[in-house]
Amino acid sequence: MTAHHTLATPPATAPWPMQALKAVVVLHVVALLFQAVTAGMLLSSPGGRALHENSGIALGVIGLAHLVAAILVWRPGGGSARFVGPAAALLVLTVAAALLGLAHMTVLHLPLGVALFGGGVAQLIRVMARE
Repeated sequence: MTAHHTLATPPATAPWPMQALKAVVVLHVVALLFQAVTAGMLLSSPGGRALHENSGIALGVIGLAHLVAAILVWRPGGGSARFVGPAAALLVLTVAAALLGLAHMTVLHLPLGVALFGGGVAQLIRVMARE
């Protein structure tokens, strides 16, 4: 009788859609934080408005990439759909915040920006916790 030793298999690397989602969620949270920084610059420097508007456009593009990555994890990747809803909500709320900002409704724009950052961090925690 011979003993067979089995080696523990190393953990498989995440498929590329999940790796892409992790990367884009990190980028999304950094972009949300940068929006807060440029909001302060908007109040304190003459060029702050243009920087805040342009980084807001970039934030929208990153939000769209976040949604696409979440869909790719779900559909072709065969993963869970649980990342799609929060990604879609972040994108819709980003557009709403942008429209409120353009309408100079800061009383709604600022709290929504804070909520967006909180939602982005919550999504980051969910995505990074996935094995």
